[in-house]
Amino acid sequence: MAQGSDSNDASYRSPSPGGRQSSSDDVKKVMRREKNRIAAQKSRMRQTQKADSLHLESESLEKENAALRKEVKQLTEEAKYLSSVLSSHEPQCAGLSPTAPGLPYPPRHQHHAAYHQHVAVPHYQH
Repeated sequence: MAQGSDSNDASYRSPSPGGRQSSSDDVKKVMRREKNRIAAQKSRMRQTQKADSLHLESESLEKENAALRKEVKQLTEEAKYLSSVLSSHEPQCAGLSPTAPGLPYPPRHQHHAAYHQHVAVPHYQH
C-alpha cells in the first residue's frame, strides 16, 4: 500500500446506523492501519537486516574458500615435490624392501632414520 493512500481512505465512511458508531469504527480503522503500517515497516527492516547479514556471511565464506583453495594448491605442490624427492632417492636406498600390497609406502626399518640422514628436505612455510 502506498503511503499517500491513507488520506483517501479517511474520507470513506462505511454505512452504519448511528453517527457515533461510524466515528468509533473510523478510529478503529485508523488505529488498525497505523499498527499495520508499523508492523510492515518493522518487517521490511528485519528483511533488510537479514539480507545484509547474509551478504556479509557470503563475503566471509568466499574469502575462506579462496584461502582454502590457496592452501590446497600449496599442499599439492609440496606433495609433488616430496614425491619427486622420494622417487629420486629410492634407487640410492638399499634398505627398503618392496612395498607390500595395500601399503602406500614401504615399512620403516630401525636403521632407516640413521641411514637416511643425508637426505635434505626443506621445510615449507605456510
